[in-house]
Amino acid sequence: MSARDVDLYLSQFSAEQRAGLDDLRSKLLQLVPAAEEGISYGMPAVIEGGKVLAGYACFKNHLSYFPHSSILITNTLSELGQYKCSKGGLQFGVDQRIPVQLIEKLVAEKRKLIAEKASKG
Repeated sequence: MSARDVDLYLSQFSAEQRAGLDDLRSKLLQLVPAAEEGISYGMPAVIEGGKVLAGYACFKNHLSYFPHSSILITNTLSELGQYKCSKGGLQFGVDQRIPVQLIEKLVAEKRKLIAEKASKG
C-alpha cells in the first residue's frame, strides 16, 4: 500500500468531502514528515516504523479520525467534547476541521502507546 492507494481512495469523494480529507492528510504528514502512507482497515493511514499512527475516512454524513486505539479516545475524551466519539474514533462534519494541535496530541499519545507496548515485549 502506498500514497498512490490513498490518492485512489480520496478520488472517490466529492470536492467538499475531499477538502476535509486532504486537510487531515496534510496535517498528519506535516506532523510526521517521515511517515509512510497506506491503507489500513480500508481507509487511509499514516504509518511510522511499521505501526499505524492514525487513520481517517469519509462516510455519508461525516468524516472520521481514527487513532487505532480505543484507550486513546477514552484518555482524551475531555478534549474531544465538540466531536462525536465512538469507541474507536471521532466524527466531525464534512465542513469541520480538526485543529492541528489536537491531531498533534493524538499522534503523540499514540506514539507513547506504541513505545509502551514495545517496551513490554
